[in-house]
Amino acid sequence: MTIVGTRSSTANFDITTLRLFVCVAEQGNIAEASRINHIAASAISKRISDLEARVGVNLLYRLRGGVEPTQAGKAMLRHAKRVLLLMEDMDAELSEFTHGMRGQVRLWANTSSITQFLPEDISRYVERFPEVGIELREETSQIIIDGVREGLTDLGIFSGHTDSGDLETRVYRHDTLMVILPSGHPLEGHEKLKLTDIAAYNQVGLQDGSSLQNQLLHEASSLEEPLRLRVRVLSFDGIRRMVEAGLGLAVLPEGAVIPFLEMGTFTAVKLDEPWAKRSLILGFRDYKSLPVVARTLIECLAPESS
Repeated sequence: MTIVGTRSSTANFDITTLRLFVCVAEQGNIAEASRINHIAASAISKRISDLEARVGVNLLYRLRGGVEPTQAGKAMLRHAKRVLLLMEDMDAELSEFTHGMRGQVRLWANTSSITQFLPEDISRYVERFPEVGIELREETSQIIIDGVREGLTDLGIFSGHTDSGDLETRVYRHDTLMVILPSGHPLEGHEKLKLTDIAAYNQVGLQDGSSLQNQLLHEASSLEEPLRLRVRVLSFDGIRRMVEAGLGLAVLPEGAVIPFLEMGTFTAVKLDEPWAKRSLILGFRDYKSLPVVARTLIECLAPESS
């Protein structure tokens, strides 16, 4: 005689749904999980509702400002993380037996690294391993760190001024900050400038969440007057164009300034501050659990001996 239970089997849970549930539970917000995963919020809600129906219990409290795991949800979160880690370990070990370097690496990176260094570095990697795909996404440093920690991306490149917590890290590159000025600006012609020199002038800044913008605001917090942010944009290119239009000065990494000096109608001056020299960090959760293709990319971008 065969006895058929009424309880649904967790073997039917798909990995995508588990990843989405973990992201929603840790973010406390379906809309934010939707933005991070580029999946419609309604689709995420449907997946989680189906998951709740499968286990027969509510996993999330739906609150006015977001969501919060129930006691059952906390248990599901704990087990889902273990399952996802086991899947990563399995993928990493099985990849050792594949013939040739094939696969896909997920890489989230901040604007500074994408603008200055990554195109050439990824190009060299792909030349060596043409069968490997790189899924590159641009995000702010804190979102990148959260994404690596939650298993939404294999690798992340972010500002060294952002706390990486328990991630494994290596130094990827260094960069230096500069002040860019519209032609004819009163500070044009200086050899170097300090933050106190530029604080009194209108400035063009980056979006909320940018590690560079957060750093500037933090360093300016001890000044007698706050930074005069006139415009905020999403990209370095947007900043350069706003400066050229005379809307203010701005602080950018050297690699996002020097190549554009000859073609732009702006000038650049060294920012004379100890924190103007920065590190860009490559972070990952567990080197040994990563697929071979991801580990090879790490060694290409940030060799351990560098």
